[in-house]
Amino acid sequence: MSALKIRTVEKPWGRDQLPAPFVAPFGKRIGEIWFEPVEQVPSLLVKYIFTSQKLSVQVHPDDAQAKQLGEYDTGKEECWLVIDAEPGATLGIGFHEPIRADAMRAAALDGSIEDLLVWHPVQAGDFFYIPAGTVHAIGAGVSLIEIQQNSDITYRLYDYGRPRPLHLEKGMAVARGEPYAPALHRHLAPTGTIELARGPYFTAHRVEGVPNAALLAEYNGPMLVLPRRGEVELAGAVLRPGECAAAPSASAITFAPDSQSILVRAA
Repeated sequence: MSALKIRTVEKPWGRDQLPAPFVAPFGKRIGEIWFEPVEQVPSLLVKYIFTSQKLSVQVHPDDAQAKQLGEYDTGKEECWLVIDAEPGATLGIGFHEPIRADAMRAAALDGSIEDLLVWHPVQAGDFFYIPAGTVHAIGAGVSLIEIQQNSDITYRLYDYGRPRPLHLEKGMAVARGEPYAPALHRHLAPTGTIELARGPYFTAHRVEGVPNAALLAEYNGPMLVLPRRGEVELAGAVLRPGECAAAPSASAITFAPDSQSILVRAA
């Protein structure tokens, strides 16, 4: 089994108490838990995110924009599955109305951009696909799984006065000043097999129990498996919630009948 190494990342907006099965080290505020990419699936990154404060208002470029701006070879497209949310928790995604780049820049400078975003109330089971160029911010009190291109490129537009640099010129070059498409957001039932995402960079499914023949055929190549409930077995090793592994194919995994897992493969 190619179990992915875990990187625990401190953040000022993180938490000192994490949902099970994770435990924050004493005195640490953990905001992210990364599963380090491996050579079998190098283009994908999966992480858990835990917030106690709002994250910055930010945007990510697509591949072409990242290369044009001369910093990175790849952009960042991502999706979020909310696994827990405190009452009143929200995600800011897209704008109420179309906005020009000059107006967006001015709003970023004076902080009013926060009010121009649509803040979506969230609960466990909410799923959002975030195309590159979408202006967004994760609110406080949210725990989610993020599946993304293996890129850490982020342009901060507004950061609530925190002492971190902003990236307004590059952000304005890639940001879409438009509302978020409703079709990119769904609420999932707590059980059942369902396609989460099928985009230009990755495909993801939540699988209840043992995958059917069609899914086994679709995941007939290098992939990631992330147990959410119960256990799966790969190459004689047991994988439990809070872990992630690379597998040669879904057929190489033994899924417990009562398990629930997330499968991810590069497009």
